[in-house]
This record gives sequence, C-alpha cells and structure tokens, in this order.
Amino acid sequence: MTDADEFNPAARIASNLRARMASQGPLPVSVFMMEALFDPMAGYYATRDPIGAGADFVTAPEISQMFGELLGLWAAQCWQDMGSPESLVLAELGPGKGTMMADMLRAARAVPGFADALKVSLVEASAALKMVQGQTLARAGVPVGWARSLETIPAGPAIIFGNEFLDCLPVRQAVRVEGQWRERCVTLHPDDESRFAFVTGPVIAEDDPFIPEALRDSPDGTLAELRPGDAQVIDALAARYSDHPGHALFIDYGPAVSEPGDTLQAIREHQKVDPLDAPGTADLTARVDFGTLAQRARAAALDVYGPVEQGAFLKGLGMEQRAAALAASRPDQRGTIARQLHRLTAPDEMGELFKVIVISAPGLPAPPLAG
Repeated sequence: MTDADEFNPAARIASNLRARMASQGPLPVSVFMMEALFDPMAGYYATRDPIGAGADFVTAPEISQMFGELLGLWAAQCWQDMGSPESLVLAELGPGKGTMMADMLRAARAVPGFADALKVSLVEASAALKMVQGQTLARAGVPVGWARSLETIPAGPAIIFGNEFLDCLPVRQAVRVEGQWRERCVTLHPDDESRFAFVTGPVIAEDDPFIPEALRDSPDGTLAELRPGDAQVIDALAARYSDHPGHALFIDYGPAVSEPGDTLQAIREHQKVDPLDAPGTADLTARVDFGTLAQRARAAALDVYGPVEQGAFLKGLGMEQRAAALAASRPDQRGTIARQLHRLTAPDEMGELFKVIVISAPGLPAPPLAG
C-alpha cells in the first residue's frame, strides 16, 4: 500500500482485502462485507455520513417526521403497559442522523411522565454520524449517551429500536453444489487483480446452524444467505431479558418466510452498483430473513410478535390520521405530506417490502402491532 493509499479509503480497503486474500485465500462474503463497512479507518460507516437526499440513501425517518412520532407514541404505550417503570432506557441501534430519536422524543412529551423516565442510548459505529447525532439531540431534554454495542446498552428496563439495522449486518452466502452447501467467497478477479470476483469455496457442514431450516434440502444451484449477525442479536437480547424486561422493535426490508436467492446489494448515490466494485464506497445490505429471525427468537424462549408489513403497522398506529392533521395545519405542504404517507405505507413503495417484528422479554403484555 502506498502513502497515497493511506488517505484514500477505497484504496486502503482494497489493499487490505488483497493482502488477506494473499495469505488466507478467498474470503467469505461476510468477511468482505465486514471489511468494506466497518474497517475503523476506511470502512463505509467510519468515513461518511451516508443518509439523506444528497447522499447514498434515504431512510424512513428522513422521509417524514410522522414515522418517528408514531414510534415514540408506540414506545410510550409499551412503557405504560410495563407498569410505567421509573427509569427506562430508550435505545436505538444504528440511529443514523438521530432524526428518528428526535421525533420520538418530541412525541414522547405528550405522554405524562414518559420523558422524565427516559435515558437515551445510541449504538453507532460511525464517528461521523455520532457527531451529527450529538448535534441533532443537543436539546433533547433527556440524558443521551452512546454504547459500543447492544450488549453494552445500560442496564434496566428498555425499549430498543433498530430501523434498517439488521440489513447492514454481514451475511454469509452458500451455494448448493452436488448435494452439498459450499461457502460463496470473494477473490481476486482472474483477468484483472485490481478487481474482485465471486468464487465457490469450501464445503459447509450439513448441520451448520445458520442454514435456514426451510432451505436446508434445496436443489443444486440454490443460493442461500446465512445471517450469523441476527443470531448474535438474539443472544444479546436473551441475555439482557434474563435480568431486565423490555421490547425490541426492528423494521427492515425482507420476506416474512425464508427465501433463496442472492439479495446482496450495494447503493452509491441512490443507485445500485456492483457489490464488489470499490469496497468501502457504497452501502452493502442484504434482505432480512424474518422467518429465521422469529424462529431463533422463539428458540431462545423470547416472545415474538410479527412480522407484519410496515404499511399495516403504521396505519394501525394512526399514520393516516396524523397525516390529515399535519395537512390541515400546513395546507401548503398537503401534497408533500400525501407523498410521504404513500411512500411509507403503499404496497408498491415501502408498505409491503418492509416488515416490523417485535422481540420481547417473556411474559410482558403484548405490544401494539397491527397487521
């Protein structure tokens, strides 16, 4: 790696990957994703603020304030159903610019006593985004802190949110070849070593716990995505819930039941690009397997609600009524508000592709979850 590469994140990531491939051989897709996204000096999340109309992608909280407001009221209802504990951790995994948390806290003040009970904990890998979050929440009116991981969120009763968090966790990919699952890996392109290419790697044990149960006996040629990161999330929640009550709500894109197929995608400046092109310069995500996620949570003796479609969930919380109220108070924004509502709830937008699932400590009252 040249001195110039030290100041070029894409070159640094590519150089690191080539060095690992030279010593270790082809790398599993999950390792490629981890390097590209989370390298502390040059990874995608370490070096940029990727959210917004002028950046790489837009998330639901950036589309409309209604999204966060309704989730804030949802959290307040859960708090009341939990017996209104005197202290509650309100945590968010991958909180972006802090927009959703700010909207949640604004709505929370409408519920007597709720804001007074709150301590906010943000789990964020990006130093750039931590700075933005601090600015967004500077006047939150509640204590705000950061945690390194889900496992280090402060103790106590908690309501945890993850909006488009699970899809960013590195995935393994497996290909069915001659009746066996084989790891899909990334290696140097045979015709141009400055580029990368997919290759079929070593055999995966038939009893590998991350192969989705529904896909275990798939025919040759099937590609399945294995999500060890989801299992780590479930393990962390189970450990937390053994000592402290709580709910965790996840909103993300993906099927309600396990499906085969390659869903790894890269987004740069709102456009899909080759996932292996210039690692570290594009967001890498894969669809969440909600069926396997729910199965793992139940196996850990946790209560599971959903998944339900995002559109049904938001409408059940009153988004249509909130949109009407906003339009009445700001008639000049009526068209914009209608477009926001459509984008978040319509079947041909985010309404069906995105799902909502709640994973709870056993024995708590069921959270609000329409659908």
